[in-house]
Amino acid sequence: MLRWLACAACAMACDEGAPVPTAQRSEQVIATGSMPTVAPSAPNVHAAATAPAPRPRLCNGDGNAGGRVLSKVAASHAEAPGAPPLDGKLSTRRGQWMWINFWAAWCNPCKEEIPRLLGWRDRLASANSPISLVFVSLDDDERQLDSFLGQEPQGGLRSTLWLPDGHARTGWMKSLRMTNPELPQHALVDPDGHVRCFIEGAVEDADYAEIAAMVR
Repeated sequence: MLRWLACAACAMACDEGAPVPTAQRSEQVIATGSMPTVAPSAPNVHAAATAPAPRPRLCNGDGNAGGRVLSKVAASHAEAPGAPPLDGKLSTRRGQWMWINFWAAWCNPCKEEIPRLLGWRDRLASANSPISLVFVSLDDDERQLDSFLGQEPQGGLRSTLWLPDGHARTGWMKSLRMTNPELPQHALVDPDGHVRCFIEGAVEDADYAEIAAMVR
């Protein structure tokens, strides 16, 4: 009897002192490799992989670009000191495309893309595809416009056609169906005077190839 009680007491003491398995312990064992681990499930490649959206074309080649035509109303113009004055009327040159860029001195995307447009003009000329690049300001604040032009370096934008709020601007916007007030906007005019492409928003470096193919 005493021997049985001693064994029972020993068993109880051993149970009380035995460590209790915990979740933390299990994680440590798995991390050290002492226990077999379960391989993580493979990711769903089909769900994760998505094809990049194709870049939309700038121009859809619909002939007159939705019925847009050039206005015959003369525009005003603005020049930096020393820059030659402009003629307020648009005239297409035989065998040459014309790119009209509508911009404003308060429009940051407009100002950021001006060097790009000037560079494209020179690049196309070197590739025997010259274009006539015409800038048309929609500024209302003449002082802001003059300040911007005056700060441009030689070779930058130092002269522009100008459409302040009024009859001329209304006529131009109506002829070109410019219902979106956001700038910049662009009209590409073929050598016959037809608006072949109208772009709302700034162009990017990747757009050059499409433009070059059109005017070539």
